[in-house]
Amino acid sequence: MESVYIHIPFCKSICSYCDFCKMLYNGSWVTQYLNALIEEIKDKYDGEVIKTLYIGGGTPSSLSLKDLKYLFEIIKQFNLTELEEFTFECNLNDLNEELLQFLLDNGVNRLSIGIESFNEDKLNFMERHHTFLEAEEKFKLMRKMGFNNINIDLIYGIPGETLKDLKKDLELFLKLEPDHISTYSLIVEDNTKIGINGVIPIPEELDASMYEEICEKLDMKRYEHYEVSNFAKKGKKSKHNLKYWNNEEYYGFGLGAAGYTNGVRYENTRSLTEYINGKRRKKEEILSIEDKMYNELMLGFRKMEGINLKDFFIKYGVNMQEVFDLHEVLKNEELIVDGEYIYVNPEYIYVMNEILVKIL
Repeated sequence: MESVYIHIPFCKSICSYCDFCKMLYNGSWVTQYLNALIEEIKDKYDGEVIKTLYIGGGTPSSLSLKDLKYLFEIIKQFNLTELEEFTFECNLNDLNEELLQFLLDNGVNRLSIGIESFNEDKLNFMERHHTFLEAEEKFKLMRKMGFNNINIDLIYGIPGETLKDLKKDLELFLKLEPDHISTYSLIVEDNTKIGINGVIPIPEELDASMYEEICEKLDMKRYEHYEVSNFAKKGKKSKHNLKYWNNEEYYGFGLGAAGYTNGVRYENTRSLTEYINGKRRKKEEILSIEDKMYNELMLGFRKMEGINLKDFFIKYGVNMQEVFDLHEVLKNEELIVDGEYIYVNPEYIYVMNEILVKIL
């Protein structure tokens, strides 16, 4: 394992659409949580050299400076002598010179900012609060202080949103000149505020048009579309997230975190009480070779370059075509073989799940 994900479940406010493991910030809970996090890492980490580290949430930037100092002391348990990418998720409203300097001093070299939109109606729907001018000021500060790898998230497909609204959002996002953009179509989850309120997703045709607009606009601005939902400037692909899509093993620490170690995929409990009391693992699944190959397709076809057929053979000792019936999707040019790679035809990337159903 060369990668570590750490989950910080605390937030200053709860967004209406969020289905991640999270709760409102409480100082006494944070201390107990970090104490439990130390114990989990001591128990499970085997001393490997870590090359990518990702602190997500929740909202890691919601922690006080005192909390953060404790968290970063905990991180010193890892062997970070060859660390290549260290991502820290932030809320735009939390960014200030003191926080950014602390992150720089402690090795963070990539920031991920949950902006989501600059449209007032969309922001009200999501229960988020910021403006483009605030974002512009924060970006100037981040650049001035030396951060040269910044991701921002965009959410689209909000009920009532039009293509014109999306185009305006994209225009403003690109004015900030981020190094990486992650895009997400709104999913209405049952156990969220919008799910409880019975919000109806936008029509699929509009969703597809919005996705096409995003792909075309970011391509024009020379962002490489390297994964279904992710776009990067040259040299700025997410090394950590590529570990997931390459079906590689990684540690997941913290409340609700998922991981993949020693052939076992696992999920931690989402109960803070259980986690603090040492009852961490909620689910473990020992993967068979067939499971691993299945995941290889599910994850690998998310990448625009697809799956390396030679690497697949080296990993599993069989050719992909011997395991999966690819005749129909290759004949229909839904999948394309180009040299050593097999990938989803970009014309069909929006309906990739339907292609996977045919294969699997």
